Amino acid sequence: MDLANGLIAVGAGLAIGLGAIGPGIGQGRAVAGALEGMARQPAEAGNLRTTMILGMAIMESLTIYGLVIAFMLLGKMS
Repeated sequence: MDLANGLIAVGAGLAIGLGAIGPGIGQGRAVAGALEGMARQPAEAGNLRTTMILGMAIMESLTIYGLVIAFMLLGKMS
């Protein structure tokens, strides 16, 4: 059972790592684009900020899914 526990631990680590890197990159690009848009058109800053925050919440939910999967995997360890 040591091999199984090791593979589960690796799977949990991959679920967190890969589940966080994609949304992290996406959030950085989203903020950069929103800041550029706010700098070019300050009158639309409110609309851009609202849309950016909504998009960031959706991206963050992907990271939370990875965390949930990791917890489910760790619960299978004996």
